[in-house]
Amino acid sequence: MAELGAHLTAASAVDDRPSIFEAVAQDSLMAALKPALQHLVKVLAESNPGRYGFLWRWFDEIYVLLDLLLQQHYLAGCSASFSENFYSLKRVPTGERRQQPLATAGLPKRQHWKSLLLLVLVPYLKGKLEKLVSSLREEDEYSIHPPSSSWKRFYRAFLAAYPFVNMTWEGWFLIQQLCYILGKAQHHSPLLRLAGVCLARLTAEDIQALEKKSAGATSSQTHSIKTQVQSAVKKALGGIAFSLSTGLSVSVFFLQFLDWWYSSENQETIKSLTALPTPPPPVHLDHGSSTALLPKLKTVCPLCRKIRVNATALSTSGFVFCYRCAYNYVKTHQRCPITGYATELQHLVKLYSPES
Repeated sequence: MAELGAHLTAASAVDDRPSIFEAVAQDSLMAALKPALQHLVKVLAESNPGRYGFLWRWFDEIYVLLDLLLQQHYLAGCSASFSENFYSLKRVPTGERRQQPLATAGLPKRQHWKSLLLLVLVPYLKGKLEKLVSSLREEDEYSIHPPSSSWKRFYRAFLAAYPFVNMTWEGWFLIQQLCYILGKAQHHSPLLRLAGVCLARLTAEDIQALEKKSAGATSSQTHSIKTQVQSAVKKALGGIAFSLSTGLSVSVFFLQFLDWWYSSENQETIKSLTALPTPPPPVHLDHGSSTALLPKLKTVCPLCRKIRVNATALSTSGFVFCYRCAYNYVKTHQRCPITGYATELQHLVKLYSPES
């Protein structure tokens, strides 16, 4: 009987183990949300730079704060991240797979904070590193101020080594997934291994406990002022996280469609379907401020107020500046100095006249 019980326990542990498709799907959910939300913010910033421009400039920081709030809410209440809970999964400490605690019990503090940092901080730092590499490559290609020899050697070596480091990082994840498929590993992701947890499916007891917890939270009453304040703050944060999660749950498929629609693989199809003539220069400028920057002579740069040198146009707005002026302004402010449209260094277009 003891051997039969142990066999049933091991079989139930295997049944609770999610498939590789579920594990990868919940990973791709959060990976698809950020680009789609980023595109929505970009559309808002371009439609009204004065009001929504800060959302585009500080998108990474705003997103990581919202992500931190969302993941903390779900880790504390459901022992899972938002995407894992979306697919009815939970996190279990690695050594407790056979005796799984309820999802409402939460993770131990060590595993909880490790999970939170790895869920939020690692993608944020990886995104910042990718942007740094992209900006260094652009600066190396477009810069008119070549760096000193020592610094140039350093960042050239960094740019050369980054693809191999990134390949090693992605290869680590691929090998871990292959080991998970073959049953040689308990984790499909190295981040789960570093956090000391593994994924398991929610059981009927977990679902009942989560329903009881949500029902008990609405009917609980507090007495002391300190407890009331703590409860109010906790409810407010929980309400914000719940509204975010509900909104994301409702719009997840729409956001994934946007991510596909604006993906690089689909851009050629989009261009062929939506090809339109080049629009005229913007006519909705604020005549009290923006047009005051435009000089009367067309050969004068709006920034330095001198005859243009190395005329360069911004493809986002069509206005022409000196290359040096446009490069320094766009690098500092990431927008057009006349229209305020979001602009990057690759939007600088060198103009060549027949005289030159």
